[in-house]
Amino acid sequence: MEVVVAGLAGFCFGVRRAVDFLSELLDSKKENEAVYTLGSLIHNPSVVADFESRGARVITEDDLDSVYSEACREHPVHVVIRTHGAEKGIYEKVLGFSRHNSYFTVHDLTCPYVSKIQKIAREKTDIDTRLIVYGNAEHPEVKGILSYTHGPYTVIADADALKTLEIKEKNTIVVAQTTKKMSEWKKIELFSKRYCTNVKIFDTICSVTENRQKEAQKLASGVDVMVVVGGRDSSNTKSLYEAVRSVLPSTYMVEFPEQIDILSFEGHSRAGITAGASTPRYIIEEVKRKMSEIEVVNEKNEENFAELLESSLKTLDTGDIVTGVITSITPTEIYVDLSTKGTGVLSVDELSVDPETGKPAFKVGDEIEVYVYRVSDTEGVVGLSRRKIERMSEWKKIVEAYKSGEVLEGKVTDAVKGGLSVAYGSSRIFIPASHTGVPKDGDYSHLVGTRQQFTIIDVDERRNHAVGSIRNVLRAKRKAAAEAIWDSIEVGKQYEGTVKSLTSYGAFIDLGGVDGMVHVSELSWSRISNPSEVVSEGDKLTVYVKSFDREKKRISLGYKTEETNPWNIFMSRYSVGDVATVKIVGITPFGAFAEIVPDVDGLIHISQIADKKIGNPADYLSIDQQVQVKIVGIDEEKKKVSLSIRALLSPDAEDGESQDVAEAADEEADVTEAGN
Repeated sequence: MEVVVAGLAGFCFGVRRAVDFLSELLDSKKENEAVYTLGSLIHNPSVVADFESRGARVITEDDLDSVYSEACREHPVHVVIRTHGAEKGIYEKVLGFSRHNSYFTVHDLTCPYVSKIQKIAREKTDIDTRLIVYGNAEHPEVKGILSYTHGPYTVIADADALKTLEIKEKNTIVVAQTTKKMSEWKKIELFSKRYCTNVKIFDTICSVTENRQKEAQKLASGVDVMVVVGGRDSSNTKSLYEAVRSVLPSTYMVEFPEQIDILSFEGHSRAGITAGASTPRYIIEEVKRKMSEIEVVNEKNEENFAELLESSLKTLDTGDIVTGVITSITPTEIYVDLSTKGTGVLSVDELSVDPETGKPAFKVGDEIEVYVYRVSDTEGVVGLSRRKIERMSEWKKIVEAYKSGEVLEGKVTDAVKGGLSVAYGSSRIFIPASHTGVPKDGDYSHLVGTRQQFTIIDVDERRNHAVGSIRNVLRAKRKAAAEAIWDSIEVGKQYEGTVKSLTSYGAFIDLGGVDGMVHVSELSWSRISNPSEVVSEGDKLTVYVKSFDREKKRISLGYKTEETNPWNIFMSRYSVGDVATVKIVGITPFGAFAEIVPDVDGLIHISQIADKKIGNPADYLSIDQQVQVKIVGIDEEKKKVSLSIRALLSPDAEDGESQDVAEAADEEADVTEAGN
């Protein structure tokens, strides 16, 4: 009998993601670790039984407390949330457990489509909004959705249920269980607009489910008989069966390949096969094989050819690395001809993606190297992995880097207990806190999301576990930078540095591998009591070398220059006779001091404040007041400036008197020098 298999038959993205994750978790778990699934991972007894045989035990909410009490260093526990999701209370409970015990790890494998509906229920509902769910009220997916609702809700089995529904709330939201029948949903959409008030309709049936039903119906219209493969508890499979049977009455639903033997295909020459989202490919292939063998080959030469062909096929074992040819690609799986008895099956999400097209880099006809992780002679399927090949290649590079000291680079993905987790391809490298490059007891979480270079300082080849060090790379870079500085250092050379630390006597500057010190007297032309008055830790400074001692590894740095000398700035801008706007910064009985430029003050003698004799400068001037003055004298040797307001008020005033005025002031007080 000719048998045609639908292209979209079998695992959807969400199921494939969950099955692959749990399979990898079981492959990598240590002897003392325990793996549990909170309910059956998917609705397929064959897959669940296989996982149980490999160590994944199915538990219920009632078992959680007992499982949590087991979790410890000697017995780490992994709890997997199934594709249907979990009710809000249960979800929050396991997350709380994981926060309080690092040896209790939760893996959320909720299907993204289910998470989307939970989010709608959580964010769009309130006491005045009724949520209507098209689905099965006893299904775990629906129970989970309802647990996130903030207001009233109703679960309906079909469109007719809407007609008798009495809605008193102001608003209505309508969603569907992801695996329900598309034809009935279309009716519900139509009736919702007629029977519900202020309705918002969210099309939440999984697009893969919709496309699978449409494809299966199209296939059914061109064959004599259809077989729908899947678990009898699977809502997805039931909806698919109903959709196909509406087109072709001669449609069967089977759960296991062995059930094909009890079905009657008499009178049928062409058959079609489709399968629900929880059905693995190896079961589909076995059903196809059994159906194809219904028509017995009688010609002896054909039988002999089949025997010769079978004898020519090579055998495979788990752990083999082989090269095959891609024969077909579906949205979820890739079929590889390995020249063996079984069909090679590879998950499509294991392939790298072409950055330009966004599609898998491999195509039909390409040769591909794969790892064999499962061989089933009875099912005729060879489970393949491309990621395993990539991981093995990555691990080989990691081990070689450990031996050679080569620097690797990866992205910091998490701040975990005791350090950081860095992604190197698909491998994870642990960086202890002491090797992050952050000072002891410092916060290294800011490194999450950054790319870092590291060396491998320890490997456990038995567990494929590697420990790295960012600190060693930073130290090596700093050492190389230090050597470069000492090889080229000379007096007067400028460097761009960072203020590393401050003391009462100066600031230490990181020059990029070597530290130098700027004495407090070199930080400012003004007198300062502490470096913090001028600079702060982390500031960038341009400094120059005053002196250095290569043997003692000491560098004395300068920061202030003649170009920044306030007196030189003043002299470059002003001369005797110039008029300037100044700010009063001090008042004394004999006059007032005024700032001409920062850190250079001049004296306005009491006799030069007004065009008449005054008794108290404070009667005419105040602190921070801005006034115009004439520069009437500059003593370059003593760095003193004489100013006059009177000279501007009385143009006939004798500027020559200014020197006598300044000398008189010196006898009364110390005039502020530049930089004081």
